[in-house]
Amino acid sequence: MTISTDTYSEQSVTETLNGFATPIERGLSDEEAGKRIAQYGYNEIEEKEETLWQRVFRRFWGPIPWMIEIAALLSALVQKWEDFAIILFMLLVNAGLDFFQEHRALNALKALKADMAHEVTVLREALFKRIQARELVPGDIIKLRIGDIIPADVQLLSGDYLLIDQSALTRL
Repeated sequence: MTISTDTYSEQSVTETLNGFATPIERGLSDEEAGKRIAQYGYNEIEEKEETLWQRVFRRFWGPIPWMIEIAALLSALVQKWEDFAIILFMLLVNAGLDFFQEHRALNALKALKADMAHEVTVLREALFKRIQARELVPGDIIKLRIGDIIPADVQLLSGDYLLIDQSALTRL
């Protein structure tokens, strides 16, 4: 059964720790963390990157490009070469602008990913140590300090309050 983040936000810290079988004073063992990595996978989003040609040809596939392509084809069939040239030009400009916008968005996403936390302080076997953020597993207890980037969905165990700056998500 999959439990959503909203479900965890509605339950107490004790319920969450009991649900993950995490001892609050020791954290997880390295062996248990290894089992959870095998079960849940790494704390990362797998990337599936398209080739340049796939990105270019995708601009000519879909309902709007099909309409423009059919209009160009019909203009060629009736030998309206000026109309054909204008429509073809519009198709290429549309594809070029779309490709440029997507290129900028992908670059912004890469910059955002480069800024994300690469290491995190985690409680494992009663000791706080630094590990790669991708090695976090459900049930890990992490320590946050001022300026840290939160590497996953978390539930606050202790502390006065938490002020989170989400500008990294909207600055690019």
